[in-house]
Amino acid sequence: MSSKGFIFDLDGVIVDTAKYHFLAWKKIADQLGIEFTEENNELLKGVSRVRSLDIILELGRKEVSQQDKNKWLLQKNEDYLSQLVDMDSSEILPAVFEVLQFLKDHNQPIALGSASKNARPILEKTGILSYFDAIVDGNDVTNAKPDPEVFLIAAQLLNIKPENAIVFEDSVAGIQAANIAKMTSIGIGDKTVLHQAKFIFKDFTKISQEFIEDLIKAP
Repeated sequence: MSSKGFIFDLDGVIVDTAKYHFLAWKKIADQLGIEFTEENNELLKGVSRVRSLDIILELGRKEVSQQDKNKWLLQKNEDYLSQLVDMDSSEILPAVFEVLQFLKDHNQPIALGSASKNARPILEKTGILSYFDAIVDGNDVTNAKPDPEVFLIAAQLLNIKPENAIVFEDSVAGIQAANIAKMTSIGIGDKTVLHQAKFIFKDFTKISQEFIEDLIKAP
């Protein structure tokens, strides 16, 4: 068994697709006459597409039929995917590539653990698919974070014990999922929001090679 393994969330950790999600949801909110701000968008981080629509409808105190919901969900995904067409490696967040390369050079297993159902095409378009030994996305899980299912499956695929997994996350639900799974949680973002994480960095540029080495060597 490899001693350690590294699991990355996708949106907001490896790539910043949050802006694309926001624009696609805003378009729907506008059509429904619901005010939807970037602040409201924080509520949708790490949340499934179905739940995201429910949150927007709750914000606008709107009741719609299941048929309408299905229509909006389909539209949102088509809008979102149309924006991904032009994605390339420039979308990778600063210093993420260097961390992936460092882990690869040190023979550390790497997995993706994301709620996104579009994870594979995004990794392909940004040119980093080959860095991942395992990919667990929204197509592979039944329970959304903070349920740890996505990370537990990833650890299993990497052939490591959950307590030897290190998780990079930008959402509160993701940090909670990692903590529930007894994994080492590393928050990427605002320390006031992600205070439940074991370690917190504003972004990957703040993570030193020494820190990663210490994680690899830690008992």
